Amino acid sequence: MYLEDLFVLPECRGKGYGKALLKKLAAIAVERGCGRLEWVCLDWNQPSIYFYKAKGAISMDDWTIYRLTGDTLEDFAKN
Repeated sequence: MYLEDLFVLPECRGKGYGKALLKKLAAIAVERGCGRLEWVCLDWNQPSIYFYKAKGAISMDDWTIYRLTGDTLEDFAKN
């Protein structure tokens, strides 16, 4: 299962909402027979990185995300 984004409003952080959301998604993944739950996190977002690691998540440092956007995407699609 892929999680696009987990966002908790700043004023609501530290109250267990993020943990509850992630825990529910993990339960859904297990229920559906998914082999993993994964997501991306910006490398400068230390609070989120600490949060995820505290839950037992491991970073996949050997992977790099690639992207085509805008004119480059359109040009590539045409040729």
